[in-house]
Amino acid sequence: MTNRRAYPSDLSDARWELVEPVLAVWRFERRGRALDFGRPPHHDLREIMNAILYVDRTGCQWAYLPHDFPPHQTVYGYFARWQKEGIFAQLNGLLRELVRRQEGREPEPSACVIDAQSVKTSTSVPAASQGTDAGKKIVGRKRSIVTDTLGLLLAVLVTAASVQDSVAGTRLPDQVAAAHPALRKVWVDGGYRQHLVEHAATLGIDMEITQRPPGIRGFTPIPKRWTAERTYDWLMLHRRLARDYETLPARSAALIHLAMTDLMARRLTHENAISWHNPPKLNHPGIPG
Repeated sequence: MTNRRAYPSDLSDARWELVEPVLAVWRFERRGRALDFGRPPHHDLREIMNAILYVDRTGCQWAYLPHDFPPHQTVYGYFARWQKEGIFAQLNGLLRELVRRQEGREPEPSACVIDAQSVKTSTSVPAASQGTDAGKKIVGRKRSIVTDTLGLLLAVLVTAASVQDSVAGTRLPDQVAAAHPALRKVWVDGGYRQHLVEHAATLGIDMEITQRPPGIRGFTPIPKRWTAERTYDWLMLHRRLARDYETLPARSAALIHLAMTDLMARRLTHENAISWHNPPKLNHPGIPG
């Protein structure tokens, strides 16, 4: 660990203890496959993770990382490798089980919620991986997530915004049923059709379509489904997710896993995060704090 001044996004000692074992095992296994096994690693894993969290939390470009972090090319290289090897999903699953135990729940959920969010994309996103959500009038990508009843992430699928909910309604239940065999119930919105309910039934899952009450306008929390909508609010605390900047949809999904890992680690260690929606007042001369 360096002696630089800490950023608000940096891992505390307590949060680093939660994620360090997974990253240490990854490095040990990788060095065991390499030819330079005897050479010590050049970059500290905690600093690499701090740099990735800085990008996710602040929304800056990789090339704009502060110079007291490792080189941005190195940081992005680690991010890409960890995404390909499922490290972010692994961390998310580990911390989710710890949070569920802390809340007095079984480690494996028996019920979940599926919801989708369309977001705008940047100019760096290939046109082939984005589309238009006709209902929400958004050109970009769609994030479909599965959460447990606490709002903790079970799975995520990033597609073009033009992709219908039926795609996620087929792929995500297949994915979570394989990873979480105890699941028996899932709540979805009105965009899902009866054939998806029948498909879920073949997996042993009861899919219930929850509708907005008739005659209601504006935002209204929908029973059960509101937990997934709250999760999207949590994710928006990470500016990198306010818009999709990633060339590959898989990298977008990795940043969502990373954001949830950050949120759950803070929850486990009872640490609060500074919100960019309501930043703290600064005590400058002549400005009341």
